[in-house]
Amino acid sequence: MNRRSLLAAAALAPLAAGEAAAQGSPRFAHMSMFIPAGPGGGWDGLGRAIEQVARPAGLVGSFQFENVGGAGGIVGLPRFVAQRRGRGDALMVSGSIMVGAVLTNRSPLGLSSVTPIARMTQEVGVVVVPAQSDIQDIAGLLSAFRTHPGGTSVAGGSAGGTDHITLGLILRALGRSAREGSYVAFAGGGPAQAAILGAQVKCGISGYSEFAEQIRAGRMRALATTGETRSAPGIPTLKESGVDVVIANWRGVFGAPGITANQKAALTGFVTDLVALPAWRELTATRGWDDAFLSGAEFERFLAADTAATETVLKELGLAG
Repeated sequence: MNRRSLLAAAALAPLAAGEAAAQGSPRFAHMSMFIPAGPGGGWDGLGRAIEQVARPAGLVGSFQFENVGGAGGIVGLPRFVAQRRGRGDALMVSGSIMVGAVLTNRSPLGLSSVTPIARMTQEVGVVVVPAQSDIQDIAGLLSAFRTHPGGTSVAGGSAGGTDHITLGLILRALGRSAREGSYVAFAGGGPAQAAILGAQVKCGISGYSEFAEQIRAGRMRALATTGETRSAPGIPTLKESGVDVVIANWRGVFGAPGITANQKAALTGFVTDLVALPAWRELTATRGWDDAFLSGAEFERFLAADTAATETVLKELGLAG
């Protein structure tokens, strides 16, 4: 190595050491990650992604996962509340689907029962039909919704969740009642995909990543996405198709009830450092997730507004009192 190379290496060494220290400082020796859904879904994917980035970066020593699925998260929520109370090393993954599930099922516990830490990602939805469907484009589906919404069955996730709300918003934008829709709720992406591919329903709505593989393989035809702008080439948004609907499925993390202000700050600091890492940005881009990071008072205000808006739509659907 020549003198110039040695000088360059010496100059870069403190920067590399500083970056390693920033990324390698262990925030938590151990973290309990609670997923109120089955393995393989969106919430589980976010929790596993956090581990995938946090451990190599030295932010967390080890993770322990627990999955308790059912009813849009409200089966697992009481377990998290009861068993993790006061624990500053515990996180629960949740999001917009639980907001709707709490209202739909009139659950005595909700996201107000835990400690908001951060909104992490959001994912636009996609409206699909099986490849063999006679519905060729979004205009054809919208025509079916206008003329016979009850006969145009739609597969999606939990009743009252983001997919169901999306259908209600589309029908309302078309001048129909949200209650006129024929929505078939499934417990997970797998059963919903099977129903769509088997032509047991006319179409499906879910997060884009849920159907991406089937779309790429040509087994499903994507008609429209639900974002403000296009998420994939060649697939129009509902808004540009004349339907004024923009909605995304957000996911975030929550601390246990009863934690101290210092414990909340430590969890917030952890996820703030995590999302700043290049590895996190690369991973979310690969998954097709949009960065939607919000923490502190901003996240709490968003959560209150989202809950109020969701309740309004669910009342129109006849799913909330």
